[in-house]
Amino acid sequence: MSEPTAFTRRALLAVVGLTPQVVTETLWALATRADEPFRPTELVVVTTAEGCERLLLTLLDEDRGQLRALAAEIGRPDLAAILTPERIHVARDGQGAPLPDIRTPEDHVAVADLLTRLIGSLTADPDCALHVSIAGGRKTMSFLAGYVLSLFARPQDRLSHVLVAQPFESHPQFFFPPARPQVLLVPPDGRPVRTDAAAVTLAEIPFVRLRDRLPAELLRDGAGFAQAVRAAQAGVEDPELVIDVTQASVSVGGRPLALQPVQLAFLLALARRCRAQADGINWRDIGPREILGAYDDLFRHRAGQRERLAQTLKDGVARDWWLERRSRHDKLVNAALGWRAAPYRIERVGTRPFSRYRLALPPERIRILEEGPRP
Repeated sequence: MSEPTAFTRRALLAVVGLTPQVVTETLWALATRADEPFRPTELVVVTTAEGCERLLLTLLDEDRGQLRALAAEIGRPDLAAILTPERIHVARDGQGAPLPDIRTPEDHVAVADLLTRLIGSLTADPDCALHVSIAGGRKTMSFLAGYVLSLFARPQDRLSHVLVAQPFESHPQFFFPPARPQVLLVPPDGRPVRTDAAAVTLAEIPFVRLRDRLPAELLRDGAGFAQAVRAAQAGVEDPELVIDVTQASVSVGGRPLALQPVQLAFLLALARRCRAQADGINWRDIGPREILGAYDDLFRHRAGQRERLAQTLKDGVARDWWLERRSRHDKLVNAALGWRAAPYRIERVGTRPFSRYRLALPPERIRILEEGPRP
């Protein structure tokens, strides 16, 4: 896997609720790691309206901002500039109003789509390594951030949660362990504690990367959360080829595949054979009558093309014509599905001169929706 520290652009994305401390705690833990320090070049935050206000007052205040204090503490002045107000993204409702909290199903959809847009954009840059922190915000915000990263992540991307021991977790005055210990009072009884007793641990979380399951056009054009989930689900489900004879249509893995009439008739004839002969067929096994019969079942009103097809096959099915149909089929499937095309290709089995051909799908995953008996 690619090391995140090798990338020129290093982004940290954090979900934050009412405890902005998780941002500086995460930054401190990342920057001071002995094994693989990760020092972000930019910081992106997803939060609510109140969370945004707290971030601006506690982290970005010109005089007492804790982000600047952290940068000075660890000798990394560049960290003071990685977060700007423009990089704080507030979830908004359907009318564009900032959300004060994340409670309703509509609120969660808004957060999910916002995270999808941001993480999708960051992971679209091949020169960027993304680290996502799920330490803040409501549990659903954290889950969504991790889930969206799982959909879009590349080898260089990481996921983590920062753990802070009690009584420092969520303490309003604790943002990171200072080199010079301080004494803090713990509510509600005001018990004093020293910050050198604070244990801050970064837990890196392994996760499954599903980016290769997403269609290239979805990654290129952007998508909402629900659309990305549906696409990933289709990528992990059992493959299925469906030929609807009544509609003269075909779908592969739930996606429509546009085929010219002759190409679709060839596929229908082949699919019918493959359902009956799982070990494959010789290219000579499908004759003109079978292919023309499939064409008639699909396109009985297109006489002109049928006549041309019949003329092509008048002396039988030529090997070059058969192999050209196979090649065209595989190219179309490859273009439509990318890496998911393998089960839908026409594969050759056996060795010459005893080669046979079949759809790579098992027969039970080939569905042909036939028309009822004609009068």
